[in-house]
Amino acid sequence: MTNKGEVRITLLPLGESFTMPAGSPLADHLFSRGIEFPCGGRGRCRGCRVRVISGNLAETQSDSLMLTQPELADGWRMSCQARPVSDLSIELRQWSALILADDTPFKFEPRHGFGIAVDIGTTTMAVQLMDLSSAKVLGTETALNPQGVFGADLMSRIAAAADPGAVLKMRESVRNEVAGMIARLCRHLPPGEKIVRGALVGNTAMHHLYLGFDVAPLAAYPFKADHLEGVELGGAELGWTGPASGARAWFLPNLGGFVGSDILAVIIATRLYEGNGPAGGADLGTNGELIVASGGKILVASTAAGPAFEGARISQGMRAAPGAIDRMTLDGGKVSAHVVGGGTPHGICGSGLVDAIACGLELGIIDPSGRLPAGEMRLRGDVRLVQQDIREVQLAKGAIAAGISILVRDMGLREEDLGVFHLAGAFGNNLDIANSQRIGLLPFAAGQINSAGNAALLGAKMTLFIPDGGKALCGDIISRVRHVSLETSVDFQDLYAEKMTFPEKGGIEK
Repeated sequence: MTNKGEVRITLLPLGESFTMPAGSPLADHLFSRGIEFPCGGRGRCRGCRVRVISGNLAETQSDSLMLTQPELADGWRMSCQARPVSDLSIELRQWSALILADDTPFKFEPRHGFGIAVDIGTTTMAVQLMDLSSAKVLGTETALNPQGVFGADLMSRIAAAADPGAVLKMRESVRNEVAGMIARLCRHLPPGEKIVRGALVGNTAMHHLYLGFDVAPLAAYPFKADHLEGVELGGAELGWTGPASGARAWFLPNLGGFVGSDILAVIIATRLYEGNGPAGGADLGTNGELIVASGGKILVASTAAGPAFEGARISQGMRAAPGAIDRMTLDGGKVSAHVVGGGTPHGICGSGLVDAIACGLELGIIDPSGRLPAGEMRLRGDVRLVQQDIREVQLAKGAIAAGISILVRDMGLREEDLGVFHLAGAFGNNLDIANSQRIGLLPFAAGQINSAGNAALLGAKMTLFIPDGGKALCGDIISRVRHVSLETSVDFQDLYAEKMTFPEKGGIEK
C-alpha cells in the first residue's frame, strides 16, 4: 500500500518496485536502475524510452516530437519527461551493464600493503583491490558513472556544470559512488589490514569533476584545461572510509585538453613510452583519445567522436547489455544477429552497429555516401537502423579516422609503419576488426591491431608498485608528449569530410 500522495512504480523485467511522490520526475529514480539519459534529460533524444505495461502515463510534448504514433500507441514514453500521477508497471530496455575490468598479468616489484586502482570513465567505472606483495586482484567493483543523468557525452556534462548546484551534484555523486565501491572491496582485506595507496585515472573532464576543478575552460575553444597536474589527497578527503581512510590517493596527471590521465595510463600499460618501434593506440569510448609513438616522441589527441559507439544518439541504441545486438554476420547474402543474453533484441550497441553497417555496405543496402535508400535497415525483430543512425556513425568514425591520419602524418609515418595499434576500452575490445576496416574506422591491417582490454585500469594498477607511485615515470612521459589540437589543424576538416564516407569495396574477413 502506498501513502497518500505517492505512486508505486514496478519495473520489468527486474521485478523491482519503489514508491515516489506523485507528479515528481520519474527520471530521478531510473538511472541507477539502468536507464540512460544521453541528452541529459532534455527530451532531445530517444535513449531513455520505457514502455508502459499497466497504468497510465500521459504523453508529453517530447513524446509527441520524438516518438512515432505506433510507438506511442504501444505504450512507449520518454522517461526523462515523465511525471507519473498513478501506479505504473513499466518495461526497462536497459537494465544492466557489461563493464570491462582487468586481469592482465604484469611485471612488478613486490611491496608491502594493499592498494586501490580506480578508472573513472565517462560511462562506466571500475575499481580493483590489489595485494601489493603479489599483484593479486582481491576484488573488483564496477558501476555506471552516476553523472550520466546529466548527459551521455562530455559536452553535455560540461554544459550542465555551468549550474553550481549541478556541478556539486556531479562531484558528490561520483565521489560517493567510488567511496562505496571501495568500502565494499575493503571487505576482502585480511583482518586488521589497511589500504596504503590509491591510483585514479580518467579523462580531463572526469578528473576535474571528481576533484572539484572548474570545467568551464573545456566548454569552448581552445579547450585548454587549467589543471593538468596530478593531485594527491588523503583517502578521507575523498570520502573513503574505514581501512581506506588513511590511504594516499594520487589522481594521475592529464596530457592536455580532453586527453586525460586515462590515456597516460594506457601509455604506461602498453609501454608505448619505451620507444620499441612506431606504434599507436586509442581508447574509443565516449571520448575518442588517440596516441602515436615513435623514436621516443609521443603525439596525443582527442576527437569529438560523440557517444554513438556506446549506443547513445542511435534511435534504438543501448549499452552492451542483455537484449543488445552486439554481433552481426553475413553468410550467403543473409544477415544474422547475436543478442547479448539471447532472446528478443531490444536495441543495438556499438559493436553491433559497426557490424550492421559493414553488412549493409556489402549487401548494397547502404551506399558508400552513407545514404540508406530504403529509409531503414531491419536487423532482427523490431530493431532497425534509420538514416540518422548512419549519419551518427559517419560523424564518429570520420573524426576518429581523420585524427589517426593526422597524428600518423605529423609523426612522419604512414599507417602501415605502425608495428602495433592498441585498442583500449570496452568498445575497442568488442569490435570486429574486419568490419571496422570495412566501414573505414581503422586504417590498419588486422595483424597490426591488439585488443588491450581496460589498459587505463591496468596502467593505474602498475603505478601502485612503483615506489613514488609513478610520479617520475609520468613526468618523463609527459616531457615527451605533444598534444595535437585537431581543431587547429588546417587539414582536419577536409580529412574529416573525406573520412565520413565509406570505402567503396572491401570484403568482410572471416
